[in-house]
Amino acid sequence: MNTLKLRCLLSVLLLGFGVGAAAQDFKVGYINTQMITTQSNPAKAAQAKLEQEFSKRQKELVDQQTALKSFGEKFERDAPTLSESQRSARQKEGAELGRDLQRRQREFQEDLNGRRNEELQQVLDRATKAVKQVADAEKYDMVLQEVVYVNTKHDITDKVLKILNAGSK
Repeated sequence: MNTLKLRCLLSVLLLGFGVGAAAQDFKVGYINTQMITTQSNPAKAAQAKLEQEFSKRQKELVDQQTALKSFGEKFERDAPTLSESQRSARQKEGAELGRDLQRRQREFQEDLNGRRNEELQQVLDRATKAVKQVADAEKYDMVLQEVVYVNTKHDITDKVLKILNAGSK
């Protein structure tokens, strides 16, 4: 019985040493995806492109919102002097303007989100290539992007940003 325990203990110790040796050869890196999607030149260029593409529509929505507010204020001022039918017609008109504004805002948001996702995907595709480049050059076995805790010595985000920023000039 004692020899069985001794053999088991010996096996566990040998296994532990084998895993320890293998773990020393295993190299892990980490990237901060949020940093890449906000601080890289491709991400900044994508954001500027979206702002330029959607600024006109956004201004139109702001103007329409201002017009609706003015319409409501004018209605409140004029309401006591309006006949019942005029008041009802203006209320319907105001409600229609409000529904149209909400519809246009919803369409704008959907279009913006769709385009933002397209641009973000392009940035992430480029980042993935840069990560692979760093991982191959520095012999990383694994690169993680979402972790609870990471020691800064495993963070390769700056190296990836350097590649992305150099490639976008």
